[in-house]
Amino acid sequence: MQKFFRLKENGTTVLTELMAGLTTFFAMSYIIVVNPSILSQSGMEWGAVFLATIISAIIGTLVMGLVANVPYAQAPGMGLNAFFVYTVCFGLGFTWQQALSMVFICGVLNIVITVTKIRKHIIKAIPLSLQHAIGGGIGIFVAYIGFLNIDFVGFTGAAVDPTSPVGVNTTGIVPELAKLNNPVLWVFLIGLVLTVVLLVLKIKGAILIGIIATTLVGIPFGVTSLGSSISFTEACSQLPTTFLAIFKEGGILSLFTDMSKLPLVLITIFSFSISDTFDTIGTFIGTGRRSGIFSEEDEKAMESGAGFKSKMDKALFADATATSIGALFGTSNTTTFVESAAGIGAGGRTGLTSVVTAICFALSAFLASFVSAVPSAATAPALVVVGIMMTASFKEIDWNDLDEAIPAFFAGIFMALCYSISYGIAAGFIFYVIVKVCKGKAKEINPLLWVCTALFTLNFILLALI
Repeated sequence: MQKFFRLKENGTTVLTELMAGLTTFFAMSYIIVVNPSILSQSGMEWGAVFLATIISAIIGTLVMGLVANVPYAQAPGMGLNAFFVYTVCFGLGFTWQQALSMVFICGVLNIVITVTKIRKHIIKAIPLSLQHAIGGGIGIFVAYIGFLNIDFVGFTGAAVDPTSPVGVNTTGIVPELAKLNNPVLWVFLIGLVLTVVLLVLKIKGAILIGIIATTLVGIPFGVTSLGSSISFTEACSQLPTTFLAIFKEGGILSLFTDMSKLPLVLITIFSFSISDTFDTIGTFIGTGRRSGIFSEEDEKAMESGAGFKSKMDKALFADATATSIGALFGTSNTTTFVESAAGIGAGGRTGLTSVVTAICFALSAFLASFVSAVPSAATAPALVVVGIMMTASFKEIDWNDLDEAIPAFFAGIFMALCYSISYGIAAGFIFYVIVKVCKGKAKEINPLLWVCTALFTLNFILLALI
């Protein structure tokens, strides 16, 4: 094990990797029940999506750990599953079989741009200041996820403002701190203070200990309770309804029978792909550079261009294949989870972390009610403190230089404001191009950055039209 995962070389131990794997799993375990709850609204069987979610997470995470030897976990991504149901199925009128087919094609497309090393070259084309901004921005995004998961920040508002010249309805758009009359918030605050204390005292396994202790604290508050879930046997009986459904009647072939809808199909696949691609790129840049997971030696191997020798190459390929695999079983885009940052913050540095997380996902198929007993109030503090750690990347940016500060600001802040890593990167790219052009330095912009900026702009226009 030491030799296979190169634990000593990466400055870690089996115990540290074990705790990191558990931390990552508990930080993202909500997806086990949330994903089927969302996708089942499109007509898919809850139990089938439940198993598809777990299977895709196991396969994707194992490939990430055993092939790339990096501590990242994969599962169907939040945001993309909502886009799948509410935009593609409800808004555009596609069936869930057709939506799955588009996800599969998106995965194949991602494999192509990974094998041809386009994704790798995009990473290399991103200016260093923007890479630091992405790292810090993901820190804000991760912490924001933690706060939103327990409704620590709410959105309320007044009625229509009669003094407004356009009569803007402000209902539901004014952010405010939640009232501390909810036991969930008290459990969260206790857990946050506990986790901070453990980290400051440099207690080994502080984040995982914080999750477990907060879960226990939640019992007398009535926050921690066994969740309800479908039985494993019943889920297995439903899996055939989604497994390989894209190759059955009403699947992938039906996308191309009505040529009048072909432009809409292509636009939707493009939207799936661009979000999936840049979510992963952002996660890798944001968490890998500062932690040393993708070292300078690895970057040199990546630049050599000879095969898939670097960890980054292998990690990108693992991520690319996961989406198509997930679609085969019956779930929306499988992506590298930003919550992997929790395990990395706990010390995870190798693929052993991912293997532990994958094993936990496998066990969750039989113990779903126990896994879902860990409340958001217990995992939210972990996400907040990891976010604090990651915002350290902002210090590498020269905030006194507006040429550097403006793109960095938009890249870093928009991730949380838009609740999307890819939108944050898009904003950073767009303003980077604007600044360079205005300064007469357009020649300094990497050609790939021009292409990516154009694609992001096109994506925003297309999303507005559909």
